[in-house]
Amino acid sequence: MQLALGPVQYYWPRGDIQQFYAQMLTTPLDIIYLGEVVCGKRHQLRAADWLQLARELAALSDKQIVLSTLTLLESNADLNWVRKICDNGQLLVEANDMSAVQLLSEAGLTFVCGPAINIYNQHALAQMMSLGMVRWTVPVEMSARQLGEVLAACDRKPEVEVFAYGHMPLAYSARCFTARHLGLDKDSCGYRCIEFPAGLPLASQEEQALFLINGIQTMSAEPVNLLHHYAEMQELGVDILRLSPQWQDMARVVSAFDGARRGEPCREDLEKGVDGYWRAQPGLELIARSRG
Repeated sequence: MQLALGPVQYYWPRGDIQQFYAQMLTTPLDIIYLGEVVCGKRHQLRAADWLQLARELAALSDKQIVLSTLTLLESNADLNWVRKICDNGQLLVEANDMSAVQLLSEAGLTFVCGPAINIYNQHALAQMMSLGMVRWTVPVEMSARQLGEVLAACDRKPEVEVFAYGHMPLAYSARCFTARHLGLDKDSCGYRCIEFPAGLPLASQEEQALFLINGIQTMSAEPVNLLHHYAEMQELGVDILRLSPQWQDMARVVSAFDGARRGEPCREDLEKGVDGYWRAQPGLELIARSRG
């Protein structure tokens, strides 16, 4: 199976983004996604900057570079951003909402469907393939059993990518939760989510970690970690494992999954996380609990 680095979900400074991708070029990744997927107000890198960075990475590496689009469009400016990404003329695009799908399909371009596009059965999969989809990133809440049933019912299938590690993007809202937490209006947010490079933890009244708040995005508090399910994913016919960028130790995560595909034992330093959704259980079920 190939290893893919998903797009950065958080708002990081421009220099940190450039340094991060320079480091990722030295890892055994096969595919790198990049681009703003959460909030069109983020301005450290605009559409033209992401395009330039993507082209530089493509020139420096033999890894496949894929441009990702915004997930929730709220203005004409957001739509224009998506148009620029779709019209890049060189690189494959990951569509994260249906406006991007329409633009790419009308242009006769192939594309990736991101995890925010709701495809849950073989009929929807066939429809998206007829529009030009060549790779399907499975919704984060889909279980192994559901995935197996969908693939078994397909006459033909695209490349299948599973979100295998990282804080899961669960929902998007027109409301900015980071701004609200700080007592700010969304239109006058001051781009304060840059102060939380790993998200803003949200716990229950019982002090149980529930979510991470990342601007308009709600994420899982614990990272999903499907490293222990590597063999099962291989048997299902999964082609690509998506590893979502983290603020720290991303190279270690890549190394652990690369070790799995080379037949090495699961790394003890990557034991934490959840795998409930994959096992058709509540998503916050811990791996340690499931393993007894």
